[in-house]
Amino acid sequence: MEALPASTHTTLCHAATVTPESVTRALLPIRAGRIDAAVATSAYRVDLRDHLVFPGLINAHDHLQVNAVPPLPAHATFPNSYAWIEAFQAHFQHPEVVAALQTPKALRMRHGALKNLLAGTTCVAHHDPWHPALDANDFPIALLRDHGWSYALGWSGYGPPVRESFTATPADSPWLIHLAEGTDAMAAAELAQLDQLGCLAGNSVLIHGVGLSEQDIDRVIAQGAAVVWCPRSNLNLLGRTLDPRRLCAAGRLALGSDSRLSGARDLLEELAGVVDDCDLDSAQLLALATTHAARILRMPARGHLLPGATADLVVVKDLGGDPVRSLVGIERSRIRAVVRNGVPRIADPDFADWFAAAGVDAVPVMLDGQPKLLAKSLAEPALLALEPGLAFATGHIERELATASGSCP
Repeated sequence: MEALPASTHTTLCHAATVTPESVTRALLPIRAGRIDAAVATSAYRVDLRDHLVFPGLINAHDHLQVNAVPPLPAHATFPNSYAWIEAFQAHFQHPEVVAALQTPKALRMRHGALKNLLAGTTCVAHHDPWHPALDANDFPIALLRDHGWSYALGWSGYGPPVRESFTATPADSPWLIHLAEGTDAMAAAELAQLDQLGCLAGNSVLIHGVGLSEQDIDRVIAQGAAVVWCPRSNLNLLGRTLDPRRLCAAGRLALGSDSRLSGARDLLEELAGVVDDCDLDSAQLLALATTHAARILRMPARGHLLPGATADLVVVKDLGGDPVRSLVGIERSRIRAVVRNGVPRIADPDFADWFAAAGVDAVPVMLDGQPKLLAKSLAEPALLALEPGLAFATGHIERELATASGSCP
């Protein structure tokens, strides 16, 4: 990824910085990709009056490589995820699915990452086998690393074996598993099964948890374990999701979008879908995608804007009223800028000087009908072609071809 030289400073001026705990009006200095403690007199200054700056969002659950695969057609809800997986087997033969899966996995991984970035998500927990493409220097987002995982108790043919994986994972690293993803007796029994295996501990991160009983939630909280809530995926597949309130109050809940195979388009859409009817206020919802997620996933440099934090940021206009609602509930095209490691990656065209000062080449694109600038390293034609709503601005390709051939535009 292009980055500011270590000696170069940037200062965001006149904006309010927003976290779940507070709104602060102060200069936000950035140096070498991190929030700095001091403002350099030589810093490049970005005037963000009437704007709000949030930490980059953390998506605690996604399957990056399948976000361009057509989902299973609308169906009656399933009793558990295993029944959905079984129903999906025939869907693999659908010509559109076959064609989507023929796209190289490396490109599909980048597409899943770009999908997240466009919606202000700068870090993702990818719940599948690691792929070399994830280690590329220019990968669009940061990823959870050095963690353990298994897929699910009832699907042993994919991913690392449950007990062996848990035992091999250090206690100070998160260990992820789909669990209790259903509304039937099979799902309801899974927490007890996991506990009997000795795999329920303070680093256990349970994905979905729809079938958890009140007593199960007591047990999760007592163990210091955590749950990742994916409401849209749960409602689409199971017709029900968990009650997030007790886990959220205990700080043991994070938010995930799952993939587009079953879930929301992205984390912003996930937030918009629950902000008015989940009995959590906007600050609590923001915490699920920032501070709670960072703590649960053991990522101390993320989810906040204190000195030393990774300078992954989301910039939006201040809409007035509750500042958190200026982000939570909006569409991705209304984000003014997404910043990774201190430099803009996608932003509105009036931030062109910021791209230039950061040494980031940018190209004009349209995102859901709105003009944007996208870092050139992310503007691969094959990548943009995978993302609905994202395309080069009219005339860009022609100008690129003309420049390459030495012709006049």
